[in-house]
Amino acid sequence: MYVIVDIQGQQFKVEKDQKLFVHHLGGEEGAKVEFEKVLLADNNGTVTVGTPVIEGAKVVAEIIKPLVKGDKVLVFKKKRRKGYRKLNGHRQQFSQIVIKEIQA
Repeated sequence: MYVIVDIQGQQFKVEKDQKLFVHHLGGEEGAKVEFEKVLLADNNGTVTVGTPVIEGAKVVAEIIKPLVKGDKVLVFKKKRRKGYRKLNGHRQQFSQIVIKEIQA
């Protein structure tokens, strides 16, 4: 069984006991988090599509690591013949969660 769930504006295909990185949730380690925007559910070939969400369906997850930094992304800007060069770096903050239960 898998579902497609909307977590902070991003859609993820999740199954039970799956670990994934999502944008920073702000919770503590071991905290339970519920996501109620379930867009699609597949139960052994029986597909249920929400309009836009499935009523009463939710995904329960647990936060493993509340703050994980992603890879550094470098942004380089330059204007030719003007001597203008700018280098910026950014590291996105993520939370690692594990899916504990799917109620569809």
